[in-house]
Amino acid sequence: MSYDGVGLRAVMRSVAFLTAGALAVPLLAGCGSDDEAGKPLAGQDIAPAGRALIADGGTLRWAVDTVPETFNTFQSDADTTTTRVAQAVLPSLYRIDENGRARRNPDYLESASVVDTEPKQVVLYKLNQQAVWSDGREIGAADFAAQWRALSGKDSAYWTARNAGYDRIEKIERGENDLEVRVTFARPYSDWQSLFSPLYPKQVMGTPDSFNDGARRRLKVTAGPFVVKKVDRKNDQVRLTRNPRWWGQRAKLSEIVLKAVPRQKRETALAAGKIDLAEIDPSAAQRIEGAAGGAAGPPSGSGARRTAAKALTGFEVRRSLEPAYTQLALNGADGPLADERVRRAVARALDREALAELVLKPLGLPAVPVGSHLALAGQEAYADNSDALGGQDTAEAQALLADAGWVAGGPVTEEKKGEKAAGSQGKKSGGGEGSDEGSGDDSGEKPGETSDGKKSEGRKKSEGKKGEGEKGKGEKGDGEKGDGEKGDGEKSDGEKSDGDDSRGGDDGTYIVGQDGKAPRGSDGDKDLAQDGKQYKHPHQGVAPGAYAPKGTAAPAGAAAGALAKNGKALSLRFVLPSGPGSDSLRLVAGRISRMLEKVGIRTETVKVSDESYFKDHVASGEYDLALYSWPGSAFPATDARPIYAKPVPAADGSLSVEQNYTRVGTDQVDQLFDQAISTLDQEEERSLIRKADARIWAAAGSIPLYQRPQLTAARKNIANAGAFGFQTPVYEDMGFLKKGAKPSVSPS
Repeated sequence: MSYDGVGLRAVMRSVAFLTAGALAVPLLAGCGSDDEAGKPLAGQDIAPAGRALIADGGTLRWAVDTVPETFNTFQSDADTTTTRVAQAVLPSLYRIDENGRARRNPDYLESASVVDTEPKQVVLYKLNQQAVWSDGREIGAADFAAQWRALSGKDSAYWTARNAGYDRIEKIERGENDLEVRVTFARPYSDWQSLFSPLYPKQVMGTPDSFNDGARRRLKVTAGPFVVKKVDRKNDQVRLTRNPRWWGQRAKLSEIVLKAVPRQKRETALAAGKIDLAEIDPSAAQRIEGAAGGAAGPPSGSGARRTAAKALTGFEVRRSLEPAYTQLALNGADGPLADERVRRAVARALDREALAELVLKPLGLPAVPVGSHLALAGQEAYADNSDALGGQDTAEAQALLADAGWVAGGPVTEEKKGEKAAGSQGKKSGGGEGSDEGSGDDSGEKPGETSDGKKSEGRKKSEGKKGEGEKGKGEKGDGEKGDGEKGDGEKSDGEKSDGDDSRGGDDGTYIVGQDGKAPRGSDGDKDLAQDGKQYKHPHQGVAPGAYAPKGTAAPAGAAAGALAKNGKALSLRFVLPSGPGSDSLRLVAGRISRMLEKVGIRTETVKVSDESYFKDHVASGEYDLALYSWPGSAFPATDARPIYAKPVPAADGSLSVEQNYTRVGTDQVDQLFDQAISTLDQEEERSLIRKADARIWAAAGSIPLYQRPQLTAARKNIANAGAFGFQTPVYEDMGFLKKGAKPSVSPS
């Protein structure tokens, strides 16, 4: 992916990412057998090999995005490299397997189970008797207790990014011996296996000062197959070496050097022999595969180009699907999308299979739309609940719009300068919304131009005054991360022809991981997205398109004139980042715009700087449509709740949205999450999660599109590393094949 933001595991835990009362909605899809989870759409591609085939020693130079600002994964500025280091040097009681499911890690944990449920839930951990910190001290109850106190949320002196699960613990104590840890919960917690991974030593977690500052620049005490030997910020690298006190299987590699290399420079670094392993974008993957096949370029190319191509023949591209999916987000705070019928119309206009094919088919990856907001294929909670909303249906989309009062050919009041058609508010920012400045865009689209070629001017708040207690434009809620999630820009509708669809590849969207509360006020009584009510089709069973409000004409055929209501044309503001390396995202956004135009919905594509995209637009609610990604968590009851929780008024009068950046939520979904997190029956939890997902689909606040591609360039003799898919990397098994040895065939 082009911009990772924070690491997948860090995201899942930090967003608390990843509820039963009488439900006033019809029963929706969401219950089913275990078979619904299926298998992952794509397996790992890591050149698997037995340890006997791997040479002892060697240094693996692995490209990363940054040298991390902190090595504490529980802080708000933790990133993917923070996670990668933690996986290699710290205990994880549970690791994620190839199916995206949590599995006990025997290097640290002999067993763990719920030993009591009455009067309270008690989990007994039995630790591996050989497990010790790098200073020789045994891992024990004191470390568990220190981490619980730091993350419980009871002491504000600890600057934590999250406390999900830890806030439900009542006490932690030693068991019958030093190897047993008893954890008693004040409230039942189904996702208890998500806790203490990673586990930090009490030296880090024991006091606010040590938590806040002790692990930011270095990790003195660790307990993994590797230790942090040196953090070299001058040369942008972190050096990991074998842990001499490691009790498990000895690491095959002598060293792992995590080298910060910008994504656009990784192909050059590979060719120059500076790195051995790197996530890359589709264009680089194409050139590397071309070099391997002798098609890297014409024989008449420059000497430097031929030399680089020759150097790339020693690499191969390993591919899988990331444990994350790209979605179309619909901002339901105000404007047309506050009406659930309009959101559902947008969803019914989309051909999700075509969008998945657009990105994944050119890469040789399974082009299957994602069917759940809360899990991915192969994970226990996965079930395709998209039928709760319905598939692509132009006539039904047009009928929903007509029922909401949007009329084809209706009168449109002439706009005053600075005013726009119905949709969310716009604002100028550095790098320029609606601007091609710094975007590398060759589309010819003029600044502020809409996707249908009409000129756009500034706009003011649509349809009504700012809701009471709403924060001003650009203000952030408590805890919102300042730097946001970076990503790639996109071109608008019409910028790419269908002939360009073969490019596919990494969509350049964002995996969200900040703990931020970005307020957005309601728009009077138009704010249907947060009222907890389920829209019920007023003409259930009637032929699609056969109804409309009295006195209005139903929309005409595809690509009809603009729809209008109350003198406002229906136009949605599609906000996209403008950074380089984002052709696939431009392609997806353009295709979506054309699909919407067929049902009478016009889009205004506004490009903004990468730095402002998430912070100033998605998190702040300054958009109608946006593309970004969420990771698929092994613990959706914990991790997904803040993403879909119904926004509520905060104490200061603002709107608290947690991570629900679409501002669409219902009481029913909240109730299902509350139930799921509190049951200790795994089948019941899975059933409740699937029901919650079905209701999230029906509310149409976000539309999952496709699982993201994962492309990794690796030297051909590197084993047990590459495109990991769901599975947590096993660092001690990575290495270089012995001369003449060959890896097993990776799953496709």
